[in-house]
Amino acid sequence: MQRKQSPLQIARGASATVMLSIAAVFLTAPVAPAQAVLPALTVDQVVERLLEKNRERADCLQHYLGKRSYRLEYRGFPASTDATMEVEVNFDAPGSKRFTVVSATGSKMIENRVFHRLLESEEQAAGNRAHTDLGPDNYSFSLAGTDGTNYVLNVEPKTESKFLYRGKIWIDGHDFAVTRIEAQPARNPSFWTTRSLIHHTYEKLDNGIYLPKENKTVTNVRMGGVATLTIEYQSYKVTQSATSAGKAITSGEQGVWPDGALNQEAANFVSGKK
Repeated sequence: MQRKQSPLQIARGASATVMLSIAAVFLTAPVAPAQAVLPALTVDQVVERLLEKNRERADCLQHYLGKRSYRLEYRGFPASTDATMEVEVNFDAPGSKRFTVVSATGSKMIENRVFHRLLESEEQAAGNRAHTDLGPDNYSFSLAGTDGTNYVLNVEPKTESKFLYRGKIWIDGHDFAVTRIEAQPARNPSFWTTRSLIHHTYEKLDNGIYLPKENKTVTNVRMGGVATLTIEYQSYKVTQSATSAGKAITSGEQGVWPDGALNQEAANFVSGKK
């Protein structure tokens, strides 16, 4: 004959069952990986470490080959059109770039007035890094916060140059290399353009080198059109690189918007200028 349990015993048994169930849930539930906590650095410390790392690695990247895919879509007045171009790039330190056009499709006007002038502009900027480098000579910085393993900084240009920008940059908290740019050009080059948004990302290669991955720039024109330029960077082959174990390496174009002439060329294209 079973002994009848008191209400207190029943309550204690139910409580123990609930606790065991809760414990089982915690023991069997997947454990989320711990989020890395970035050191609390001031903006001056972040910028100082970025510049220090860039100086340390400035001589490491001597040469690379790569491929790029350019695509420009224009929608609006006087007519919608598009074009693409495949390019090979040959980089030699400290700032020499040579481009070879492999193929092109679509609008010849875009090819000649936009793509070729972009390449010419980048070649000129590569040899004049002092006016485009990401540093206190060209920019003012403030700390916007953190995003995962990145410090996020506000950047303001000190001069109104077509090769500079204002917006935000993401800096890897371990390598202290720029991983992302979200910005607008420092100078509106033409009456015909009203706004441009720059989205630029970098990738870390297997040997620790950071190089551009994708650039997307969306430019609005005054008559209602939109020009969208997308550049995909591919097939990097790095040679003569004095890599060091555990160290990331940045090229001279780290943090530099390589397509600063887009707004001018888009404006020329829309307004019909030669």
